[in-house]
Amino acid sequence: MPASFEARRVTALRHIEFLKNLEQLRFTGQLVQTDAAGQRWNFYFCQGRLLYATGGPHPVRRWRRNLLTFCPRIPTYRLAWQADLAKVDPTKHEFSWEYALLNLWVTQQRIKLEQAEKFIDAAITEVIFDVMQATEVTEKIQYSKTFSPLFQPIEVDTAVGKADLWQQRWHQAGLEGYSPNQAPIIKQPDQLRQLGSAQLYQTLIHLLDGQRTLRDVAVEMRRDVVEITSALQHFNQMGLVEFTSIADLPGLVFQREPPRASQIMVTPTSALIACVDDSSTVRNMMEQLLITSGYQFLGVEDPLRAIGILLARKPDLIFLDLIMPNVNGYEICEKLRKISCFRKTPIVILTGSDGYANRLRSNFVGASDFLSKPLNAEAVLGVIHKHLQPASDLSSVQL
Repeated sequence: MPASFEARRVTALRHIEFLKNLEQLRFTGQLVQTDAAGQRWNFYFCQGRLLYATGGPHPVRRWRRNLLTFCPRIPTYRLAWQADLAKVDPTKHEFSWEYALLNLWVTQQRIKLEQAEKFIDAAITEVIFDVMQATEVTEKIQYSKTFSPLFQPIEVDTAVGKADLWQQRWHQAGLEGYSPNQAPIIKQPDQLRQLGSAQLYQTLIHLLDGQRTLRDVAVEMRRDVVEITSALQHFNQMGLVEFTSIADLPGLVFQREPPRASQIMVTPTSALIACVDDSSTVRNMMEQLLITSGYQFLGVEDPLRAIGILLARKPDLIFLDLIMPNVNGYEICEKLRKISCFRKTPIVILTGSDGYANRLRSNFVGASDFLSKPLNAEAVLGVIHKHLQPASDLSSVQL
């Protein structure tokens, strides 16, 4: 029989009791909490107060969400973060690339101090909330003399209080069986279409693609995650929407030298790259990445108009989403291969389902390559370099 909310809350408060003990001890260093499934959360302390927290199932998704919320002028793709991180001395920021980048951007006056501190506060609150949902947690601490605050440290009681309020709201909304780290995906689109306006349906089709967690969806809609999950809970109970687990986005690492050009594979070129994808998130990410890397970009939202647009512009390489409304990527790829000017154009299929059957069918319809979502900058630039570089350069490629 499931434990009552009060019993779960007692367990949750026991998990964070260790944080309070470290506060009383004026601890400086790192606390790692690990649950029974091997999920790890990292807390960083200075004199008993919290400097930062990260870890859990989606630290990079959390990072990206908080950028969108608190630092909207900072690029949200990984290559830009890695380029900035190359300017940071890793010996001065030993515990977190996230904390180091926030400090860099404040120093460069790209964000304000209060933006960074709101970012940190939100990150710590979210991490504590997730720890409070775990059933069993073990602790490990590591002392450090080098941790020092770059921003105003946060009192443990303050952070725990905010997370506890979130937990109570989650319970009061009847959401104990769900996690904000789950990703909603539409299972019955035709039935869902009949329940609301065409505008609402298009919004849901765009956001509930299985590639965004409930927290991601809430940020993109600028709504509260409890409110969003409560609304989608109704569709889930009707069998129209399913909640699934998804992986995190790729993270960063400290390195003393920036990656070599051959590793990043940014090719100085004016090649035109097209992306046919109904997701504005994917198109915007591609546009930012490719323009920054020296390419021209053509984004196509409507798959029904894709062939006409591509014929008019004749791109050098085409990224083609597999799952789109009305027509799928296989059909578009097959039609393009029947047009003489596209017979040799590299076509890369994008999909959230990286299965053998998908790859086999992609090859059958004439696709040149295959990339799995969520996309990362290195993979995108790598596949472009692979298919567009001069034949004479093939022997020198470093992948």
